[in-house]
Amino acid sequence: MPRIRIRVPIDPYVAALLGTVALAALLPARGQAATVAGGASTGAVALLFFLYGARLSTREAMDGLRHWRLHLTVLGCTFVLFPLLGIAARSLVPVVLTPQLYSGLLFLCLVPSTIQSSIAFTSIARGNVAAAVCAGSFSSIVGIALTPLLAALLLGNSGGGFSSRSLLSIVLQLLVPFLAGQLLRRRVGGFLTQHKKVLGYVDRGSILLVVYTAFSAGMVRGIWHEVTPLRLLALLGVEAALLGLMLTVTTFGSRRLGFSREDGLAIVFCGSKKSLAAGLPMAGVLFGAEASLAVLPLMLFHQMQLMVGAVLAKRHGRRAVAQEPAVVAAPVRT
Repeated sequence: MPRIRIRVPIDPYVAALLGTVALAALLPARGQAATVAGGASTGAVALLFFLYGARLSTREAMDGLRHWRLHLTVLGCTFVLFPLLGIAARSLVPVVLTPQLYSGLLFLCLVPSTIQSSIAFTSIARGNVAAAVCAGSFSSIVGIALTPLLAALLLGNSGGGFSSRSLLSIVLQLLVPFLAGQLLRRRVGGFLTQHKKVLGYVDRGSILLVVYTAFSAGMVRGIWHEVTPLRLLALLGVEAALLGLMLTVTTFGSRRLGFSREDGLAIVFCGSKKSLAAGLPMAGVLFGAEASLAVLPLMLFHQMQLMVGAVLAKRHGRRAVAQEPAVVAAPVRT
């Protein structure tokens, strides 16, 4: 019997993030260097959300409104069910999770769904790719405003504090650049398309700068002494349970709601994912000096969802191929 090999992906970008964390641990920014890094990080976040706004096609998203039931289901999973599970995890403090790790876990439950990996996995599984594109876009657009509001409501002062100054930072660093990108999309869209690869490095480099600044602040403040290997293992266990529960709910829930197999796969891969690219810069704005512990659960969950999603997508794809009717060639007349 042939041996089936499933290659589990280790995201190179996650490896770069871990390398950035190690750099911050060895050479954290202090004094004037921390001030410069903080200013550069603020500018990087604004640039990121400008690019997000300029890339998202609101017209394409509106064209997908005919799948409104699917989109509402994904939004409900992302911004209702996930936060409810995050609130329920409060019972794990302090026996399983520290208050700081729990804040990061709850923040993870509030960020929007990812777009790229959701589309890729839906395509591999032979699901409704167009619906995945629209659902991911809707989630990103809604999350720009809803994630900070939910964080202010549910996290309170357990994060960096949500004063009027914090709300002003959210508006200036997130909403204003995003809206500016949407308004200028027609003018800069061609440039962004022509230089897509280069701007991809800008995206990743900006997020790495945000992570370095956050973890440097955490090292200087000494908050990493509060995280033990046992606590990290406990966090991984909680996140594995969270992901497993969301995959189960989206799988069986989509069937109960009468969605087709293709639409159901889009719901599974969009409704169970969380965006690292959107969540990291948001955490830097929302949590300030406490952002290092806040982003740790999101980084771990991101790699976990990639590994599990790749296995599930390949399994669904093979099953779809096996169920396709065989094509019988017509006889050739001579």
